[in-house]
Amino acid sequence: MNLSEISKTVSHALRHEPWLYEFELDPEGWVPVDDLIAALRRHRDDWKSLNRSDLTEMIEKSQKQRHEIVNGRIRAFYGHSISGLLKKEVLEPPSLLYHGTNPEIITPIMSEGLKPMGRQYVHLSSDVETAIEVGRRKSRNPVILTVEACKAHDQGIRFYLGNEKVWLADDVPPTFLIYDLEKSQMR
Repeated sequence: MNLSEISKTVSHALRHEPWLYEFELDPEGWVPVDDLIAALRRHRDDWKSLNRSDLTEMIEKSQKQRHEIVNGRIRAFYGHSISGLLKKEVLEPPSLLYHGTNPEIITPIMSEGLKPMGRQYVHLSSDVETAIEVGRRKSRNPVILTVEACKAHDQGIRFYLGNEKVWLADDVPPTFLIYDLEKSQMR
């Protein structure tokens, strides 16, 4: 089985439209692994043999830790468009975080700040390389914004750890954003 296809489908099911797969997430985004497997088997005829070890392998081999399995349940760490999921613990972020985006929307971002835009949280990267990778999903030549995360946190902006490379925020006002054209062009 193609682990990348499984990962994309699991992400879609757990982050965006669980009802299409005929299961419900609990208030923290969890679903029993057996329910997810049964749903995926119904969804794709060629996945009739899908099992727990396939999901475990998908998680272990993924470069981006998007999912977790605990006590027979699975959930996506971040990226949800379904409101009310993933109640996270507020943590102090690193001094700086990064956000890669499309250069065509830099003007509204610099005037209005970063907003979740259909997701539950704003996604930020702990390093420039990850921000570039994320930004390339939106543009061949993304803009990289630096977020003064510690200053924002000190001013009451809430940050949450998604995984070792992803931080989440409810929003980030423009006063904490730095647009460095040179850094964006150094790729």
